[in-house]
Amino acid sequence: MKTYDWIVVGGGIAGAALAYELVKTGFCVLLLEQYETPQNATSYSYGGLAYWSGTTPLTRLLCEEAIARYHILSQELDADIQFRELNLLLTISAANDPEATAASYHHFAIPPRLLNVKEACELEPQLNREAISGALTVKHGHIHPEKTAQAYIQAFKRAGGEMQITQVLQVLQHGVKTTTATFHSANVVICAGGLSRQLLKSAGIPVKLYFTHAEIIETPPMDVQLRTLVMPANLQRFQLEAESTQVDELWDELGNELVPPILDAGAIQFQDGSFRIGQISRVLTDPYAKVNSEASEKWLRKSIGEVLPTLENLPGTWHDCLVGFSSDRLPLIGTIPGFESIHLFSGFSNPLVIIPPLAKRFANFASGNKDEIIIQRSLHY
Repeated sequence: MKTYDWIVVGGGIAGAALAYELVKTGFCVLLLEQYETPQNATSYSYGGLAYWSGTTPLTRLLCEEAIARYHILSQELDADIQFRELNLLLTISAANDPEATAASYHHFAIPPRLLNVKEACELEPQLNREAISGALTVKHGHIHPEKTAQAYIQAFKRAGGEMQITQVLQVLQHGVKTTTATFHSANVVICAGGLSRQLLKSAGIPVKLYFTHAEIIETPPMDVQLRTLVMPANLQRFQLEAESTQVDELWDELGNELVPPILDAGAIQFQDGSFRIGQISRVLTDPYAKVNSEASEKWLRKSIGEVLPTLENLPGTWHDCLVGFSSDRLPLIGTIPGFESIHLFSGFSNPLVIIPPLAKRFANFASGNKDEIIIQRSLHY
């Protein structure tokens, strides 16, 4: 039976980018994805590229590398990933102080500019002026996330990579067992987002990687025009993630809801006129937990209607997916200690920005080149 250099588990943006970079470096690579039509976080992402949001030398460097990477990526992958720049509008609720909110962004590489209510509504006419006390704005990159992942996969295949649609049941020391076969490789790298913790647990490998159940509404193309990408300035998601990771052992008990769910009301319109409206985040320790979609959709619609009234009743479909994250908002990448053939590439807090440069670095490191960032994050866990 054929033995690969690398098996990459997960066909979202992380697995697709890493598989491409590995095969481009000269490795024999097999990419495994569970679904013909992926149901992952990439599929339901807003597609935002927060280049401006670096807060440390590490994250600022990765943001700079990402900007350079995205400017040439469509040409390199020979596909239109719908890369563009647009205005991000961070709404400040009527109950919050605009100046204090703006001050909380001063440590970012490019601090957003504070707008009063009138200026915010001129930038985004769909806003409900009664719901906000102001807004922040900054130039923001944007791609079509599904088209980008598919572009990576097609380029990976053209470069000689192989892909199979099959579910991974167990990670082995030198390969994986799936529903269709057992595949052998010198190395396995897990890029399965919110399912990564469970997959590694099947191999007896504990990792401090977590997940939320994220929920959005996706619409068909609409005549309504949204000029900006709208998100709340005071995001609750990061606090929810921090609170839910304080006791790791609770994650090994299925059925726990570690903190109450939150809703960060935002929306983006893609180039074809369709919308993604979100998002609810729930911390349920069972990756296959079911939620009340009818109640969730009602909550989502009511919340977005307060900020962007014209979007509240647009026809659309509710979706949910798992979103992986780490305890410190930095990714878990590199070789897992004690398991020299098993690696992790997951837990990204700003995934669409930092995955392309990190995938390139990971592949170069795998081929024998030194990389301080990969070493630093490998030692982290």
